[in-house]
This record gives sequence, structure tokens and C-alpha cells, in this order.
Amino acid sequence: MEKIRRIVGDRKFKFGMVALCYLLWVIWLGNYWWLLGLAVVFDLYITKKVKWAFWKKAYREGEKRNTWLDWLDALIFALIAATFIRMYFFEAYVIPTSSMERSLMTGDYLFVSKSYYGPRIPSTPLSLPLVHNTIPVLNVPSYVEWLKWDYRRMAGRSTVKAGDIVVFSFPHGDTVMLQAPTQDYYTHVRLNGRKHTVDAYGPLVTRPVDKKDNYVKRCVAVAGDTLEVRHGRMWRNGRQETPHEGIQYSYMVKTNGTQINPRVLEKMQIPAEEAVFNGRLPGYTHLLLCDDNVAQLKALPNVTEVLQNDDIYPPDYPDFPAAIFPFSTAYPWTRDNLGPLWVPAKGATVTLTPENLALYERIITVYEHNSLSVADSVIYINGVETARYTFTMDYYFMMGDNRHNSLDSRYWGFVPEDHIVGSPAMVWLSIDKNKRFPMNIRWSRLFNFL
Repeated sequence: MEKIRRIVGDRKFKFGMVALCYLLWVIWLGNYWWLLGLAVVFDLYITKKVKWAFWKKAYREGEKRNTWLDWLDALIFALIAATFIRMYFFEAYVIPTSSMERSLMTGDYLFVSKSYYGPRIPSTPLSLPLVHNTIPVLNVPSYVEWLKWDYRRMAGRSTVKAGDIVVFSFPHGDTVMLQAPTQDYYTHVRLNGRKHTVDAYGPLVTRPVDKKDNYVKRCVAVAGDTLEVRHGRMWRNGRQETPHEGIQYSYMVKTNGTQINPRVLEKMQIPAEEAVFNGRLPGYTHLLLCDDNVAQLKALPNVTEVLQNDDIYPPDYPDFPAAIFPFSTAYPWTRDNLGPLWVPAKGATVTLTPENLALYERIITVYEHNSLSVADSVIYINGVETARYTFTMDYYFMMGDNRHNSLDSRYWGFVPEDHIVGSPAMVWLSIDKNKRFPMNIRWSRLFNFL
């Protein structure tokens, strides 16, 4: 045992272990300029010529320790470790809305695995640690854009597949209205015009890809797939997808004139504020139900009919035509009836026309950084006349499991690969905001692996 302690405590052994871990990290990172850091590791453990931890004090034998310096040392170590873990392995995230219920609940606190699809190298590396895009209280950006890096992703354990729940940067989050930061700037512009939007909700701020707000949805189609939504149901590459457990739709539920027992609705996890009885129907015009709930309601003696709400063109308010991707009357689509739509893939080439340009305009200009103009029905990309375009990234189509209460790709289009953040790994806490402590804690969801 004493021999093992001597070996483990030997500085050469420590150097070897740290150098090995550092070397593996550099190989994973894929940027071999970082191998120069081995010289720092060597000096830290072997030569000790430079005092890298300049804040540390070297105590003489018997000298009283400075508590403040010890706390500073511990704080700096914790900050560096937490930043490293957050950047390359896990990040905490909370579900703010009901768009993924009942797969993920409002108030779920998640650990998101960044290594699953491969960590995304920050495009704005000069940023305060442990905050995303805004410094709390001060409400100012937590980053500066003096230094920018091109998109690059480290190796991951998997690629995004259809059916995966994915955390990603909000595609329309490059422009944010400070008076309404959670709302979609581009939808407001299409509805009210830019001047009114800026006057009512400005000023505006712009954000780089890695500092956009994060969303979580289910990937329903990957690059190269052709998707279609028929009466609310998903079809991919000509085959109807088997619904995932927990996916729910909006239904009209008719009764014989009496209300459904509130306890029955509570067991179905239907909030009381959503179960509004309409005596003129009689029944409920809008209940969000999964397939199991539908079967349970049909079995109730006072329920006469259960009909899935199906939005046909032109879509009803608030899903006006200008809100549904690609925001063109050439595509008479709704949230329940959409497509067929091909999802762009890296290296694939499409023929462009004035009619289909609406599908790819944002990809060409915003995500892949080209100039685009149309004159007399002729398309110019980067000033060159063309009728073809080759994509440089893969794209994905995302939808919330709460299909009639989710702002997703049906409203803002494709998600580029450089927007992918990671995959939810575990729910470590879940809180129901409509209940008081301790009943507000969903104990059954704690430490659930996804």
C-alpha cells in the first residue's frame, strides 16, 4: 500500500496521467495546435518554472493559512471545471413551455448531453462562464464578438435520427425584441411590418448561433427525408410514423349536456384551465389528448363523440397563412396538413425556381451566408445568375409532441446542423408551478433517464 502511495504521489506519475488525459482531449478536439499546452502541463508537474496559479500563496512551515486565498483557489478551480463540463459534456436546461408534454413536462429540469451528438465549438469564445447569452440582473450580453470561430463539431456518439428529442438553438433567434424576447421577431414582421414591430417591441438585438435561446423538440425528419403531415399525423418517406408515447393532439369532445368529472380529467393530466365546458356544443371544443385519453373518454357514458380538430387551408387564427412555413400562398399548408416537403441534405443540389425559392431562401442567405436576389424571375446568388444550389449543411425538421400547442418547424422551417446543441439525458428535478410545495414536486420524474 505504501508503495502504491509513493507511485501515485510521484510527480512524474501525475504528469503522465494528466498529459494522457490532455492528449486524448486534444485528439477529440481535433485541433493539434493545442498540443503546445503539453509544455504547460510539463512545467506544472516537473520543472515548475512558471507560477501559473499566480493567486496561490506559498506558505512557510508553520505559517497561518489565508482563508480568503484558499476560498479563491477553490472558486477558480470550481469555475474552470464547471465551464469545461458545461462546454463539452453536460448543460442544465429547464422546460419552459408545454410544447413537449407529455414526453417532457413544463418545469422539468434536464441535464443535456452535448457529447451525444458531439460538442459544438463556440463561435463566440469570449464569453462569461456559466451564463448563456445575458448577464442576470444587468440584462446585458454575456459575450463579445471581437473573436469569432467558424462552425465545427467534435466527434459524438451518435447522429441526429428521426424520433430523437433534440435541444437546439432557435433558428429565428438571431434577432430578438427586447420588449418581447420570447416571441418570434419574423412572425411579427410578417404580420405587422418591421417599423411597427420595432416601435412596439424594440429595440432589437442580434445574436450569433451559439448565443441564441435553446429549444427542445422531437426530430421528425432528417436530411434527405421527405415528410408530410396529413390530418395531423406524420408521414416520412411515404410511410406513416408510429406515434411516440405521449404525443397529443387537440380534440373536440361532445357530451350529452353534462360535464366530465374533473377528477377524470385530472387523472388524464388535463389542467382545469384547459377543460372549459361549452354548454352550446355541448362539450369541450379544445382538449389536448393522447391516444390513450381518447379511448378513455369514448368509454365514458356521458361522452357522445370525440373528434380530432383538423386545421384545413386557409388556417384558422392564430395560424394565419403568414405564420405557416414557408409563408407563401404557393404552399397552401396548415399545421395539420403540410407537405410533401424534402429536407435539405449536405452536398445535395436543388433546382431553384421563383416558386420554390421560399423554401430555401433563409437557408441560402442566413444559414449558409450567401447574397440572394431575383430580377425578372432570374435568380442571382452572390451576384451570379443560377438556377441551382448545393447545400453545405444538413438540416432537420422538428415538431413538439404537443402537436397543437407547439411553435416548431411548421412555423419557422428547417433547423441547420450547426444549431444542434445536444440530447436530453436526464430529468433531475420536476416542478409543477400550479401546486404548492411539497405537492409541486413530481417525485416520479426525479432522476429519470431519457
